[in-house]
Amino acid sequence: MQAQPPAGDGAADARNGAADDRNAIEANLAGFQRIPIERPGLRAASVTLCPVVQQGALHLLITRRAASLRNHPGQWALPGGSRDPGEAAEETARRELREETGVEVQAADVLGVLDDYVTRSGYLITPVVVWGGPVATAMTGPASEVARIHVIPLADLDQPPQLLRIPESDRPVLRLPLLAGFVYAPTAAFIYQFCQLARHGRTTRVSHFDQPVFAWK
Repeated sequence: MQAQPPAGDGAADARNGAADDRNAIEANLAGFQRIPIERPGLRAASVTLCPVVQQGALHLLITRRAASLRNHPGQWALPGGSRDPGEAAEETARRELREETGVEVQAADVLGVLDDYVTRSGYLITPVVVWGGPVATAMTGPASEVARIHVIPLADLDQPPQLLRIPESDRPVLRLPLLAGFVYAPTAAFIYQFCQLARHGRTTRVSHFDQPVFAWK
């Protein structure tokens, strides 16, 4: 009888696969030249693009904002918020990720920073890519801010953008399909730039895309 090869260590295979995913994203981000924006008077904020590994595939953490919030209630969002005095963009991203999802990462898990984006509501947002990896902790956020945390397969988000024309702006509005609806810029713009860069190594700019009118306030 021919000897059979030993069964693979599933946990080790998963760890190796996650390490490969991280290395690939980090390599694609390494040569990226981000475009910062200097605009005094805007409120500085960070959002976190956090790829995590579930069932051997890359996913992205996306939240649904609480309906009770004064600004942008019920909208899709990435973990994020305003920058505290003296806080770097990367520190804000890690802090907000922990506060809104319970996922805690270290400074070494920051893989890169994408282009700044100015919102119609007066924020200057810096998107930060942070490696979450195989997340074992139960993800929870404050009910006053986060209605639900979604873990979306990255392959589902890596779609051609839909560009809409609106009479209120000469810039196209970018949106992406998400579950049974759509996610709009700026969140969709961050996700699109991340997928193009992290998955395909393509430098794609998104700061020129506008937001839908319902997100202007």
